[in-house]
Amino acid sequence: PWTVRVEGLVGKPRRFDIDELLRLAPLEERIYRLRCVEGWSMVVPWVGFPLAALLKEVEPLGSAKYVEFVTHYDPKIMIRDVLDWPYTEGLRLDEALHPLTLLAVGVYGEALPKQNGAPLRLVVPWKYGFKGIKSIVAITFVERMPNTSWNLSQPSEYGFFSNVNPAVDHPRWSQKSERRIAGSASKLFAERIPTRPFNGYAEQVASLYAGMDLKKWF
Repeated sequence: PWTVRVEGLVGKPRRFDIDELLRLAPLEERIYRLRCVEGWSMVVPWVGFPLAALLKEVEPLGSAKYVEFVTHYDPKIMIRDVLDWPYTEGLRLDEALHPLTLLAVGVYGEALPKQNGAPLRLVVPWKYGFKGIKSIVAITFVERMPNTSWNLSQPSEYGFFSNVNPAVDHPRWSQKSERRIAGSASKLFAERIPTRPFNGYAEQVASLYAGMDLKKWF
């Protein structure tokens, strides 16, 4: 059994079970590039549906500006290490409603395994991979920018927006290039290639950040 509560600044707060979620929109496979802050990338075939299909069900209020996500945490079986738990993430409402933003329930044609965030995880392909919160149990609409786990832990290294931006280096390494995981039996990594702004999705999402200083709002 798995449920996700959706609450906060909404007209119709609800608790969805996993079967209800799967009936919200047709499942589809989306092949997205995934970029990690450590400098590697890969191409992943996710199976899921647009997050917007879920969010529109609860009728967000005009005062809602951000969406906060909380992961499952069971202190009896899960170890707290490095970060405070439960893990939290957040998006601006327009990012959450963007058609590229996916709630994934599968990967490589199979149901999500636990290590990939079963049964429900977020996929935002123009942001670094850690924004893809796993095993979601709560989604809350809020007026102010929510706290996020990595931003709380290391604010100088992990900003709220976390868009893939080769012009903004991590304090401990450059983000100007990446190594694509090749998936070959003879060669784990392909040659290093230049990092593309917004992970290659600039045409679809750059307009969301018009007028923003992306070095300040990293």
